[in-house]
Amino acid sequence: MMSFVAMLAAIGLTAACWGLYGPVLHIGREDMQSGLRPFICVGVAYFLIAVLTPLALLASRGEKGAWTRQGIVWSLVAGTAGALGALGVILALTFGGKPIYVMPLVFGGAPVVNTLLTATMNKAFDQIKAPFLAGLILVVAGAVTVLVFKPQPAVTPPPSAAAATGGGAGGAAATPARSPIAKGERFLEILASVALTMLSWGAYGPVLHRGQAAMQGSRLRPLVCIGAAYFLIAVLVPLALLVPLADAGRWTGQGIAWSLAGGALGALGALGTILAFACGGKPFTVMPVVFGCAPVINTFATIAMAHTPMTQITPLFLAGLLVVAAGAATVLAFGPRGHAPAPAKA
Repeated sequence: MMSFVAMLAAIGLTAACWGLYGPVLHIGREDMQSGLRPFICVGVAYFLIAVLTPLALLASRGEKGAWTRQGIVWSLVAGTAGALGALGVILALTFGGKPIYVMPLVFGGAPVVNTLLTATMNKAFDQIKAPFLAGLILVVAGAVTVLVFKPQPAVTPPPSAAAATGGGAGGAAATPARSPIAKGERFLEILASVALTMLSWGAYGPVLHRGQAAMQGSRLRPLVCIGAAYFLIAVLVPLALLVPLADAGRWTGQGIAWSLAGGALGALGALGTILAFACGGKPFTVMPVVFGCAPVINTFATIAMAHTPMTQITPLFLAGLLVVAAGAATVLAFGPRGHAPAPAKA
């Protein structure tokens, strides 16, 4: 019972950190007017929290488990997947994508990829039952609903636009129709970037679980590998893309501080995932719940930080929250538990 409670606490830690990651990083991005510069700060934060700190703890007090070649490789792959997923989101936005459809696609597709990959790696398709699939569908549908119908800040059109649409005295302002693909969007590149994030974040949990198991249940060693991979990809790759993508941002103290905080949240979320696995959680159950709850926390954090009036919260948004909660509970209750050990022979 205590291990189950600890697993729930670890899942809550990951969902809270990854849910706050976006709003906090967005402040750094806006202050530096760049998508790549905050990503570099995230890589630095990962190095400090997920590499230096675990290494210091291992040197001072040690931990169960051992360094193994297989565990290192799987954990590095997991860190690479996490970093490439974050890079995919930034590239999708850089190519003109809008969060209103980029993030629903990501959070809706990643749990599906997670489930299919986990079942393939463990040859456990026989353990996937109808209630679990129903819960997974609820989590995906609820996350998409929350993100699509989340409160949006009111936009006041400029006087010239209001006059052009008949918004003057005695006239009703007309809302111009929006094209599904706005001008300037490089749609194929956006889809490729979204697909990169879906596949990467969907593969993160199963691959990390394999690496931790190969290191005999160690908590800190896989985190070191994740931090090392994330540092390389989140620092070297953005530095190489600053010129090709014509990044016109600037380094600012406030932007760096907020971006480092976002990276710290990401690293703590990775630690929460490892702890959830160490407490007996499986990618089948842990990652769908995280992907279902994180966007809800992200939405409420965005509302609070943007001072959004409660009157902008729609019934569909509240319905999405309930659907995510119901789906998460179903996934936890009916998730695959693994094969029972064979009884000992007399």
